[in-house]
Amino acid sequence: MRLRPYREDDGPATLEVFRRAVREAASRDYAPDQIDAWAGAVTDAAGWADRRRSRRTQVAEVGDRVVGFTDVDADGYVDMLFVHPDHVRQGIGSALLEWARTTAEGLGAHELTTNASLTARPVFEAHGFTVVAEQRPVVRGTALTNFRMRRPLGGSTSGAGTSEAGG
Repeated sequence: MRLRPYREDDGPATLEVFRRAVREAASRDYAPDQIDAWAGAVTDAAGWADRRRSRRTQVAEVGDRVVGFTDVDADGYVDMLFVHPDHVRQGIGSALLEWARTTAEGLGAHELTTNASLTARPVFEAHGFTVVAEQRPVVRGTALTNFRMRRPLGGSTSGAGTSEAGG
């Protein structure tokens, strides 16, 4: 597995990772209508690619296949962390979160924050994040549950553990 910056042609592959992670990995934590709303929230592949391109996005590859991705902004906000369901528990999510941590620290952020799904919450907790608040965002008319989480930077909090992830 190797990490690299997002490239122009990564849009379809990252969108596929997102959709598969939501439909397969998150399906044990969310009802079918919630999965349909979440996975169906992205209807514009070009818009998806533009969004990934405009953010500081890192992808994980096994061979020449994209198997995961994440991003982080200058304030330390991790908007997305997804790993293909065929590649969970292989250290990919951990490697992507470590990239986000070191990148955010290099940009001067004092903490990492995210809005983690029910599925992703344990992954982020294994990497030193704590829950700040439980939230109920509405996606395409359907309420979901997620968690506002944070992790201070600059300390010795390190994470090890699972690599399953979702948004």
